[in-house]
Amino acid sequence: MLSKSLASATLKPLILSMLKEGPKYGFQLVYRARQLYDGQVAWSNSKLYPILHRMEHDGWVESYWKASDEGPDRKYYRITEDGEAALARVQQQWKMVNNVWAELWGPETATG
Repeated sequence: MLSKSLASATLKPLILSMLKEGPKYGFQLVYRARQLYDGQVAWSNSKLYPILHRMEHDGWVESYWKASDEGPDRKYYRITEDGEAALARVQQQWKMVNNVWAELWGPETATG
């Protein structure tokens, strides 16, 4: 299981990266994160929505409502241009961290 502190550090870049794949509503983001982390991260809506609202306030994501065939309307989120710029900055930072681990632990550890 991924530690809470490491999971917290990855939330914003993870959300932005998932939204770069295309617009998603909350459950889709939680489900996709669980897939990516092979069930090793315990995400919940109570953790997700405050971060999405903060990112929306910062201009990194925007939301819109869309009708659903299976129930009530859903609030979707999509990445903005500012969000893409923020993601590019954080990608550089994570690449630097990855390079440090590759140097210390060997490249096979840093890549999987």
